[in-house]
Amino acid sequence: MDLQKQPQSSPEATPPPPAPVTAEAELRASDADRDRIADLLRDALAEGRLTAEEHSERIDAVYAARTLGELEPLVRDLPGARPAQAPAAGPGAVPAEPDENLVAVFSSAVRKGRWRPGRRTHAYAVFGNVEIDLSEALFEHQHIVVKAFSVFGNVEVTVPENVTLRGSGGGILGNFEVDHLESGEPGAPVVQISGMAVLGNVEAKPKRGSVLRDLHHKLRKHLGG
Repeated sequence: MDLQKQPQSSPEATPPPPAPVTAEAELRASDADRDRIADLLRDALAEGRLTAEEHSERIDAVYAARTLGELEPLVRDLPGARPAQAPAAGPGAVPAEPDENLVAVFSSAVRKGRWRPGRRTHAYAVFGNVEIDLSEALFEHQHIVVKAFSVFGNVEVTVPENVTLRGSGGGILGNFEVDHLESGEPGAPVVQISGMAVLGNVEAKPKRGSVLRDLHHKLRKHLGG
């Protein structure tokens, strides 16, 4: 009896496993993400939804956060909270303000007088000296972040006595010192210092006798008054 040859069915190709999808909460937070959350907390403080102590604790957590998931709980109980990730820029969008960089390598770099600091300033001192004097600066942002890195160098930051000064960083055979200061004025500008000192020095402190004179005007501007 003739046996009819049966066609051999080829096994279906197994599709490759899908690439793992990173949950939004695990995405790395950007500086713009942190600034947005800090603005929400500022508004909540001005509206009386947060006490000064709560605001201080949450702001410290904002600038220590590494992921979007760490930022979201900080505003979960506040109106106007939204996903921390920025929407894609469309046509006509205003470009983000660039960070300012101060670099001193076997030299010095100074910012002082009536200048307008941006939201974020990076200071690098390598066998050199960087001085950032905010005592006469024109504050146009509620939160200002200074990231200071010193290697066999020195970074000095001075602020008016009536702003809030906070910091978190460390030293490796070096000194990282921030004289924490809480302003008595609700909604006063906050200067946040972070970074590292390696066989060098990073220091931030208020300048005795220096006061941000137009603070009340700026408070009215931020509160829309």
